This record gives sequence, structure tokens and C-alpha cells, in this order.
Amino acid sequence: MEERYSLTDQLRRSSHSVCANLAEAWRKRRYEAAFVAKLSDCEAEAAETQVWLKFAVKCQYLEREQGKQLYATYNQVLSGLVHLINKSHRWIIK
Repeated sequence: MEERYSLTDQLRRSSHSVCANLAEAWRKRRYEAAFVAKLSDCEAEAAETQVWLKFAVKCQYLEREQGKQLYATYNQVLSGLVHLINKSHRWIIK
């Protein structure tokens, strides 16, 4: 039971951090380096969320199909973040 709670907590924290770091990045668009740094933090949290999803499936706390769908959603999130990082100059406030 404790392991399940801990895993749920980690999953919740990392997924919330994706959103929080994205919001911070967006507010730092005046400075490209700060913008990219926060987007990189966001990318790392999204990847961490995928790791916790894998653990949840392996521990049978999450159905395999649901885990695959959530993992795929985070692949889309990561793709968008990489695009933002690679084209960060387009989003900078001048």
C-alpha cells in the first residue's frame, strides 16, 4: 500500500511539474536562455512521468492499455517541448 501511494505521489508531482515549468518558461520569454532552461526542466519532468507510468504498469497499479495511452500522450508533450526548444527564437518577446 505504501509503495502504491509513493508511486502515485511521484507521478502526480512530476506531471504537475510539467505544467508548472511550462508556465514559468512562458513568463520568461524575454530571455531566450531562461526560456529554454525552463523548457528543458519541463522536458525532464515529462520524461520522469513516463518512467513512473512504466513502473505503475509493471507493478500492476495501472492497466497496460491505459499506461500505453498515457505514455503516448507524454510522447506528444515531449515532441511539442522539443519543438519549442528548437524554435525558441520564434517565441521570444522583443
